[in-house]
Amino acid sequence: MTEDYSKRIERAARAIYDSKKLVIGAGAGLSAAAGLEYNGRRFTENFKPFIEKYEMQDLYTSSFYPFNTQEEKWAYWARHISLNRYETQVTELYQELLELVSSKEYFVITTNVESQFEKAGFEKAKIFEVQGNYAWLQCGTACHDKLYYNEQIISGMLEQISDCRIPSYLVPKCPFCGGNMEVNLRKDKYFVQDNNWYNSESNYEKFIYLTKDKPTVFLELGVGYNTPGIIRFPFEIMVKANHHAVLIRINRDYLNGMRENEGSTVSFCEDMMTVIKDLKSSQIRTAINSSVVSME
Repeated sequence: MTEDYSKRIERAARAIYDSKKLVIGAGAGLSAAAGLEYNGRRFTENFKPFIEKYEMQDLYTSSFYPFNTQEEKWAYWARHISLNRYETQVTELYQELLELVSSKEYFVITTNVESQFEKAGFEKAKIFEVQGNYAWLQCGTACHDKLYYNEQIISGMLEQISDCRIPSYLVPKCPFCGGNMEVNLRKDKYFVQDNNWYNSESNYEKFIYLTKDKPTVFLELGVGYNTPGIIRFPFEIMVKANHHAVLIRINRDYLNGMRENEGSTVSFCEDMMTVIKDLKSSQIRTAINSSVVSME
């Protein structure tokens, strides 16, 4: 990253302006930059009883806590899902991102599971949530592939939490096999991919096919190395294969990628909100200047 910030902004904004297709790949770093942090005050203020009882450290590691009972487990998960999916409204960063790309033919692939893209107004048919979504429950052993919207279920649990437990009658059970239910998150071999998941995957693959040999921007936001095979590595490979493609990577910690793509990559480690807003402003200037040139 040898160019100064303003030159990188201009270069990236021009790439977006010139692109025919725009693919957004979003990881946990985007939601963290938007304020959906899994540690710090947001965690300590909302999970005090669970921290005191189970010595939890943050929202990520506590998701793997080995609860002794389903009553304890669902008391925690009711609070976790409610905070991240239902109580948290759309964030400014996601809204700014939509304004940046709304004039382009875009598609979103994300490992985030809290529905911020949909809340911000991104078209649902243009979003592929690979890892699932907090709003849905599934059979814990995937005995069938139906998902169950959980807003009312979670609300009912929250009203009945006592000493970090819910009553036994509120523990969700699979209506087919009678076994335990799980949140529809990719955490083991039982993750359910329903028809909507496969339709989203198909829409994404069709969109990617249409980017071949076309001016395309791959906008990678906060994607690290927890699951690099979903977004990070495929983006690198597709940019390498398309001489008309540009990778714009915004990442606080992990900027480096394939050496072969150095000339096709514009990287930012700066504050994500600042970068998105500056890209927006620069893109407007680029459009105005291009219009003036065409009139001449």
